[in-house]
Amino acid sequence: MVRRGAGRKGLDKSMAALSEQEFRVKSDEALEAARRALLPLADAEGFEVELQNGVLNLVFEEPSDAKFVVSPNAPVRQIWVSAMARSYKLAWSAELSAFALEGEPLPALLERLTRTFLRA
Repeated sequence: MVRRGAGRKGLDKSMAALSEQEFRVKSDEALEAARRALLPLADAEGFEVELQNGVLNLVFEEPSDAKFVVSPNAPVRQIWVSAMARSYKLAWSAELSAFALEGEPLPALLERLTRTFLRA
């Protein structure tokens, strides 16, 4: 007897760990937490942080016009960040209870990228 889905290659462990509903809840919470974490830096540095329709945007006018886009990608259970002509794909880390890339949680990644951009 062959079970459906058994032995599927390429199935990411993080994707298997969260149901679609769990992903939606956790990604919404993660985007809101990132927004709140970035507000003091946004106030100090003069950029906008907007959370609309499940997408977080960081909008800069200085040192140049730019936008960072942070959005959930439900089919792969990741949060994707597009910033400074690069893409970052964050998976759920059960150990950190956060979406993270190589151990760096979403708010820390966004703050680091923002500070790098502002120094440019």
